[in-house]
Amino acid sequence: MSNSGSGQAVNYFFVGLLSACAIYASVAGGWPERVGAASYAVSVAATHVLLVTHTGRWHSIELGVFTVDVLVFLAFIILALRADRYWPIWVSALLGLGLLGHLARWAGPEVIPWAYAVILTIWSYPILALIVIGTFNHRRRVARFGADRSWTNSSTPSDDKRGPGPNG
Repeated sequence: MSNSGSGQAVNYFFVGLLSACAIYASVAGGWPERVGAASYAVSVAATHVLLVTHTGRWHSIELGVFTVDVLVFLAFIILALRADRYWPIWVSALLGLGLLGHLARWAGPEVIPWAYAVILTIWSYPILALIVIGTFNHRRRVARFGADRSWTNSSTPSDDKRGPGPNG
């Protein structure tokens, strides 16, 4: 961690991993991986901007961060419902746990500020891992079956070219 001029700590290791994940998903992923990686990257950037402009971090519920977290959670719920993938469901679950951190802070103002910060950020690395795993599995399915359907369309019969089994 290193401090920027505004006093906001920047985890350059995480930013590097996020960048690598987003590039990998945009180059090697299908549309769900691209949309998911871009949505998550935008949410991380928005959160950072909100925290740079706010000096009383973590001592009360962070309404700006909460708003960003709700929006990215809803984006991943929609992605999970529309994408023909399992990984967005897991990302949605992890983002939901982060939202519970906001709820805990609201319900229990005595929650230690660093614990609030940790519960909101601890899910970041597993989310990146899920996006990378989803992208890797997409590449594997394309190599194995020649195609990988990105979106679920419940109004038409399945034209699935994959065999049975999980589809990360």
